[in-house]
Amino acid sequence: MREFKVTAFWDPEAAVWVAASEDVPGLVTEAEAVEQLVAKLQVMVPELLEANGVLPAGAHEVPITLVAERAVGGQRDAA
Repeated sequence: MREFKVTAFWDPEAAVWVAASEDVPGLVTEAEAVEQLVAKLQVMVPELLEANGVLPAGAHEVPITLVAERAVGGQRDAA
C-alpha cells in the first residue's frame, strides 16, 4: 500500500502544530505537541481516506509519513 504524506508546521502565534496533506482530501488539524498530532492523524487519516473512497477495501493499516518543520533561531556566545 502506498504511504500517505502529511506535512506539519509550527504556528508560533497559535502555539500549535498545523498539519495538512495533498494525499488526504480534507485533512487539516492541529495539536499542541507532535505526539498529540500523531495520535490525531492515526485516527483521522484512515477515516478521511475511507470517506473519500481512497482507502482500499480490507485495508487494516494505513502508512503515514509525517514531515514536520519548525524554524528556530540559534544563539552565539558573545566573545
